[in-house]
Amino acid sequence: MDILQTLTKEFSLQKWQVENTVKLLDDGNTIPFIARYRKEAHGTLDDQVLRRLSERLAYLRNLEKRRGEVFESIAAQEKMTPQIEEALRKAATLSEIEDVYRPFRPKRRTRASAAREKGLEPLAAKIMAQEKSSDAPLTMAQDFIDPEKGVETAEDALQGALDILAEDISDNADIRRRLRNLFAMVGVVSVEASDPDKDSVYRIYYSYSEPVSRIAGHRVLAIDRGEKEGFLKVGVTLDPVKASNVVTSVTLRGDSPCTDAVRAAGADAYERLIRPSVERETRNMLTHKAAEAAIRVFAANLHELLLQPPVKGKTAIGLDPGYRTGCKVAVVDATGKVLDTNVLYLTHSDRQRDAAKQTLKHLIRTYDAQIIAIGNGTASKETEIFTAEVLREIPHCTTAYMVVSEAGASVYSASKLAAEEFPQYDVSLRSAVSIARRLQDPLSELVKIDPKAIGVGQYQHDMPQKELTAALDGVVEDCVNSVGVDLNTASAPLLSHVAGINAAVAKNIVSFREENGAFTGRAQLKKVPKLGDKAFTQCAGFLRIPESRNLLDNTGVHPESYALTKSLLDRCGLDVQAIRAGKADVPEAITHTFGSMEKAAEALGAGLPTLSDIVRELQRPGRDPRDELPPPLLRTDVMQMSDLKPGMELRGTVRNVIDFGAFVDVGVHQDGLVHISQISEKRIRHPSDVLKVGEVVTVWVQSVDTARGRISLTMRRPGQEGK
Repeated sequence: MDILQTLTKEFSLQKWQVENTVKLLDDGNTIPFIARYRKEAHGTLDDQVLRRLSERLAYLRNLEKRRGEVFESIAAQEKMTPQIEEALRKAATLSEIEDVYRPFRPKRRTRASAAREKGLEPLAAKIMAQEKSSDAPLTMAQDFIDPEKGVETAEDALQGALDILAEDISDNADIRRRLRNLFAMVGVVSVEASDPDKDSVYRIYYSYSEPVSRIAGHRVLAIDRGEKEGFLKVGVTLDPVKASNVVTSVTLRGDSPCTDAVRAAGADAYERLIRPSVERETRNMLTHKAAEAAIRVFAANLHELLLQPPVKGKTAIGLDPGYRTGCKVAVVDATGKVLDTNVLYLTHSDRQRDAAKQTLKHLIRTYDAQIIAIGNGTASKETEIFTAEVLREIPHCTTAYMVVSEAGASVYSASKLAAEEFPQYDVSLRSAVSIARRLQDPLSELVKIDPKAIGVGQYQHDMPQKELTAALDGVVEDCVNSVGVDLNTASAPLLSHVAGINAAVAKNIVSFREENGAFTGRAQLKKVPKLGDKAFTQCAGFLRIPESRNLLDNTGVHPESYALTKSLLDRCGLDVQAIRAGKADVPEAITHTFGSMEKAAEALGAGLPTLSDIVRELQRPGRDPRDELPPPLLRTDVMQMSDLKPGMELRGTVRNVIDFGAFVDVGVHQDGLVHISQISEKRIRHPSDVLKVGEVVTVWVQSVDTARGRISLTMRRPGQEGK
C-alpha cells in the first residue's frame, strides 16, 4: 500500500500537503505547533484535520506492519501462492488481512484437526472436487475406514471429511467478507429481556429489533450496557436463505453425487463456525462505530466547555452545596488566590440559616464579590434559593450567580495535585475553590481534572478508554494552545498541556519561576532544566509574558518570526508603543507601504499565512480568543419547576449535547431536554450541528412532569411550526 497516496485520496488533499505533514509528524513536531506555525508546509490545515490524519497514518502503518508479518508467516510455512499474495496485497483493513491469514494461523485442536490426523483430508478433497463421475460420498468413505486411527465405519470417515470441509469453508476469506457485508447491510439486531418480570431502565429494549444498518449509536451503547448488566440478551440475525446463498455460490460446482454433502458441510460451517464469529464481529463493529461517534461528541462538548469565556477581573465566591456537613464557601480574588473560607448551614434550623445569610452578606461586602458560583450537586437547589434570597436582601446589590457543573470537582479536591496546592484546606473546601475558579477561568481550572470526569458526554465509562483518553487529551492540548498560557501565572498542570512541555518540564518551569522571579522574556525558557531547543521551538509561541519589554512575547508570534516582524514594523514605520496601546492600523500601514498583503509577503520573503497571523496578533496583542464569545448567563433570582408553564419563553445555557438532543439549564435546578426534533425547523443530522456546550439559547417550555422531574423544551418558536 502506498500510504501517502491513500492519505491523499482519503483526505482529498494534494500529495505535497500529505508528504510535508507526515515529515513534520515524523520529526517529532506536535499537532498544535504544526497547525499554527507550519501553515505553508501543509496548506493551512486545521488541528482537527491534522489530528485525524495523524491517527489514520498510525493505523495504516500498523496495517502494513501486520501485512508484512502475515506474509512472512505464510511464506515460512511454504504455503504462499500468487493468489494468497494478491489477496494480502488488496486487503484494505486489519480484518481482511486476518481473513487471509485464518487458514494458516496456528489453531487449537478442533474436530477438523482431529479428522486430519486420521488421514481423512484426501476424502474431503475428493468430496469438495464434486466431480460428476464420482461415487457417492459414503461409498468413497469406505476406502478410509481404519480402526487403528479411530475410523470405525464409513459414516465416521464421512463425518470427519465433512468436518474438514466445514473448517475450510469457514476459513474462506471471500465467504467471510461477503457474509460480513451482508450482516452489515441486512442483518437485524434482536434484543429480549433476560427476565421479563424484572423491571429496569432497559425495559424499552425487552422486545426490540432494528436493522444493523439503521440502529443509532446511543441505542447500541444502551443495549451493550443492558447486556453487560444482565438485563438483556442480544443477537444479530440474518435471513438464513441469504446466508446459504452466499456459501453455496462459492462452494457448489454444479450437480454431482457430492453436492448435497458439500451443501451440508457449508450449512454446518455457517451455523457452527461462521455465524457466531461474524455475529461477534458485527456487534464489535456496531460498538466500535457507536463508541467513535460518542467520543467525537464528548470531544466536541469538552472543546466548547474548555473554551467558555472567562469572567475576568472579578472576585468570586464558590459554594459547594451540602446538607449534613453544610455548604462550603471559598472566596477567591480575580487571580484565583484564596482570600477566605467558611461553612454555611442552610438546612439545619432557622437560626443557623439566618446566621448563614449574615455570613454570606459579610463576605460579599468585605471582598466586593461580584459573582457567585454554585456547584450543581447535592443540595444545589436549596443553595441557589438561599443565594437568591441573600442577593435580594442586599440593597442595590449587583452581584450575580451561576450554577456551574461540579463534575470532577471531588476528583480534583481529593487528588495529590489539590493537596499540594492547598495543603491547609480539607477536601470539601478545595472543591469550593475549584467551583469558584471554574467560573473565573474554566480552562485553567478544568485542565487539572481527568477529562473523563468532567461529564459532558454519554456512556463515557463504556468507551474504549485508551481511545477516549487520547481524543480528550488532544482536545485539551488544542484548547490550551489556541488560547495561550501566561508563563508567569500558569500552574504546572496547565503548562503541561502546552505543546512540547511534559509534566516534569512544567514543574521545572514553576520551580524556576519561584526561585528566580517572574520571566521577563521567552528566551529565559532555555535556562529551565530539561527544556531543550526542540521543546523551546514547540512551546515558545504558545506562552505569553504580559510583563515583557518585548511586545511580541505577549503575542502568538513565534520567536523564529521576531526578525520578520521587526522588518515589517520598520518598513511600515509602525511604532511599538502605538501597537501596544491598540492605536496602530497594521493592515492599513501594509497596504500603504506594499500595496497588498500578498506583495508584502513577497517583499519580506515570508509565507502569506504566517504574515497574516503576525498581522492579526499585532492588531490585538495579548488578545484572548475567548473574549470574543458571548459571556456566560448569570442570574440574580431563581425559579421553581412549578413556575414553568407550557409556552413560556426562557433563556438557558446548554449543559450537554448528546445524540438525541441537548440538555439546557433554564434556572430551575433540573435541566430540560430539547429533543433533536425540536432543535431546528430544518432536519439536522446531529444536535452538535446546531448547538454547543455553554451556548446561551432561547427555548420554550413544551411540558413539565414535576413527579418525574422532567422538562421538555423546544427551540422552535410556538406557532411557527411548518412555516
